[in-house]
Amino acid sequence: MSKNRPIVLTVAGFDPSGGAGVLADIKTFEQHKVYGFAINTANTIQTENKFHKNEWSSIDFVLESITTLLDSYAINTVKIGIIPSLDYLGQIIFYLKKHSPTIKIIWDPILKSSTEFEFLSLLNRTTLIEILQQMELITPNYNEIKNFNHRENDPKKISKFYSDYCSILLKGGHNDNEIGVDYLYTKNNILKLLPKTNECFEKHGSGCVLSAAITANLALGQNLKTACENAKTYTENYLLSNSSKLGFHHV
Repeated sequence: MSKNRPIVLTVAGFDPSGGAGVLADIKTFEQHKVYGFAINTANTIQTENKFHKNEWSSIDFVLESITTLLDSYAINTVKIGIIPSLDYLGQIIFYLKKHSPTIKIIWDPILKSSTEFEFLSLLNRTTLIEILQQMELITPNYNEIKNFNHRENDPKKISKFYSDYCSILLKGGHNDNEIGVDYLYTKNNILKLLPKTNECFEKHGSGCVLSAAITANLALGQNLKTACENAKTYTENYLLSNSSKLGFHHV
């Protein structure tokens, strides 16, 4: 194993198109010069245009995979993608923290595919808060964050509330009023991240790419603000890479 690259882990779904999930994460990790490991939470049948179906990996298999890797390698940063339930997520978090209490966990809370296939419900608010307290960062978009609080419909108010438990990067790709403007909520601060360009093409899996880039940047020693800013630039370049929904990765 190379001694000059930190090792990062993605625990997410397998997308055969390579636009999202662990394949997109590994591509992103490699471009950032970190070494990427991957554990599948699900095998999916999908293209860049349509999600057909998925089969979830058993939690026991996922946990055994996590244990095997963390027992053998020094991993200090983990990205989590699609998962079927909060209980499933909670068990993953428990195992990660049991093996390494200081490990940084970034969760991209994918609740639905871009074609509206639903993955996860967030009805148990108490369990959700307990899980968020173990996270370094979550990266919801404006539609996803609304599922975190069924009594409130303002994404910014919801983000401010949950930032008491973990930092939140509220992605602006689905905000018609401020397209491409992200907000980083930490416990004591709100940072506005402006896009460098509004000229871009829609991409399948761009949220996966962004969260994977943040994960890599944190593993490289960047602070949260810098990691998010640099990841935003990387993702914008990805969105500009071509006019199709499957982008090219480059620094």
